[in-house]
Amino acid sequence: MSKRNKIIYWVATLWLALGMCSTGIVQIIKMEEEVKNLTNLGYPLYLMTLIGVWKILGVITVLIPKFPLVKEWAYAGFFFAMSGASISHIAVGDAAISLFGPALLLVLTVVSWYFRPASRKIISLN
Repeated sequence: MSKRNKIIYWVATLWLALGMCSTGIVQIIKMEEEVKNLTNLGYPLYLMTLIGVWKILGVITVLIPKFPLVKEWAYAGFFFAMSGASISHIAVGDAAISLFGPALLLVLTVVSWYFRPASRKIISLN
């Protein structure tokens, strides 16, 4: 892996981890603004705790070495959560600015996944 790719991977991954961790904590503690946001989207409040815990576990998984299959699941979960959030904001007619956070985390997810080192990939036997 080139030095450039390693830098891209770690910058994207650390920003992704920060974003997912901070929003996960906000969801777990049910911050008032996040409660309003989720209610506006039409989702039940118990979903906040579930998604918040999954985000924290996903961050841990992406950052620790080994377990490439579990990392794939974490990246997939991040991708589904952030694309779902973006689509939900569009569906309820929220302002375009509400798409910034989920779209940024979606881009960081894809960049981190794409540039991950070989040691963090599933090795195909084909």
